[in-house]
Amino acid sequence: MLLFEQITELRSYLASKRFKSQIGLVPTMGALHCGHVSLIQAAIAQTDTVVVSIFVNPLQFTPTEDLQKYPRQLQQDLRLCEQLGVEVIFTPTVEEMGIIGDTESQSVTTTVVPPVTMTSGLCGRFRPGHFIGVATIVTKLLQIVQPHRAYFGQKDAQQLAIIRRLVADLNLAVEIVGCPIVREKSGLALSSRNQYLSATEKQQAAVIYRSLQQAARAFKQRENRVEALIDLVKQELATVPPIKIQYVELVDPQTLQPLDRVKEKGLLAVAAYLGSTRLIDNIVLNQHQPIIAIDGPAGAGKSTVTRRVAEQLGLLYLDTGAMYRAVTWLVMQAKIPIEDQAKIGDLIKEVQLDLIPADSPELPTKVLINGQDVTQAIRTPEVTSQVSAIAAQAAVRQELVRLQKYFGARGGVIAEGRDIGTNVFPDAELKIFLTATVAERARRRTQDLKNLGHQSVDIEQLAQEIQKRDEQDSNRVIAPLKKADDAIEIITDGLTIEQVTQQIIDLYWRRKAEGRGKGTQN
Repeated sequence: MLLFEQITELRSYLASKRFKSQIGLVPTMGALHCGHVSLIQAAIAQTDTVVVSIFVNPLQFTPTEDLQKYPRQLQQDLRLCEQLGVEVIFTPTVEEMGIIGDTESQSVTTTVVPPVTMTSGLCGRFRPGHFIGVATIVTKLLQIVQPHRAYFGQKDAQQLAIIRRLVADLNLAVEIVGCPIVREKSGLALSSRNQYLSATEKQQAAVIYRSLQQAARAFKQRENRVEALIDLVKQELATVPPIKIQYVELVDPQTLQPLDRVKEKGLLAVAAYLGSTRLIDNIVLNQHQPIIAIDGPAGAGKSTVTRRVAEQLGLLYLDTGAMYRAVTWLVMQAKIPIEDQAKIGDLIKEVQLDLIPADSPELPTKVLINGQDVTQAIRTPEVTSQVSAIAAQAAVRQELVRLQKYFGARGGVIAEGRDIGTNVFPDAELKIFLTATVAERARRRTQDLKNLGHQSVDIEQLAQEIQKRDEQDSNRVIAPLKKADDAIEIITDGLTIEQVTQQIIDLYWRRKAEGRGKGTQN
């Protein structure tokens, strides 16, 4: 890892790289956390040489904000960057960046002033001059490094929109890549400011994301009136009295202008105080979002990984496996023989099936069938042993595929199963085939069953059952398990859930970047 403090030295080094490889820039103010890590990992996945800048920008601090209290941990940040495999670190001084004056009145000779229409709302109303300071230093960094791509987090959505606008207006030859918000298990968006929160305050702050989710669920159910969506956010925030709302706004994600109704996309943003700590968060409501299809055999880790990816990319997790398990449970409860396809077909014609997202990616999707919560009941060995036979029946598949396509009609969905990419969503933007050896899948399933209280599990018998199920799924006449021709295979043996999740997220952003590139070709 190379460390540069001087602009001329950094430029000289990058000059030898620019025409041979892709350069990625991740601008930061240090105090790196997992949110920054996700930006760095995206840059490493998509470019050849990654530059991370660490510069606490005094120009973006307003008179009421204490620049001196901003967390600084350079040595810790450098160690983290080295572990991640960053090639270049740029740590200029304020003088090197052309900033003059004392700490009370620092400035540069030339500033970059974004459109007032983009800086007057949201955070700009409460932080005068902030976005001029951001735009000025980001423009200088883009000119200094001249990257092919620069990476910014969606958490600072107003900043991201302004930077995209200035790059377009100034004809800068760089692609601005927005990366999804990284959250704690509670849903709290990661931020350097979170270190100012106590454990109790962190739990309270999780209500901010819950409030956004309330509005997102209403939007998925066709509510597009801005006033109604904002009211849902405020009602949820009011359940935690220590949270003091600064603003809740719903604007166009590109222009940042207020909306009356969300026709295509809307940026729903919140700023609130918890004690003296100011927190921001947002979610993009999108009528037309991508579909990710994840297929593979039982026990490959699809459910957990899919939930994690859904959480990080803000997609709806469509647990198709749970849908088939629920129907299997219903058939068993009705004591209908598995081979009696006519009665099973009649049974599911009137079935009401509801999927409710879990509060955490570690928890299974809540499943209701005809109003009854069967979340745990559908995951017993008895249901598992029968689900393939039920899923292979034409009437069952026809009804559940219809429901799945209904859920995915508006996009913004990530689904996992046996034939999602080949049958349910053949036009999905990204298809993954997740697999693992039979021995590894048996080991994982054994642990899952023990966690559910089933202590006497024969792992060898379980491996045989998994092998048998693979054969049944692969050889069934209707929608057999197979890897789609355009799917990317990931073998999960020896990989952690986090590693597999990150691989899929990297593939998603790489595919999205490739799509943007194709769209700009003549």
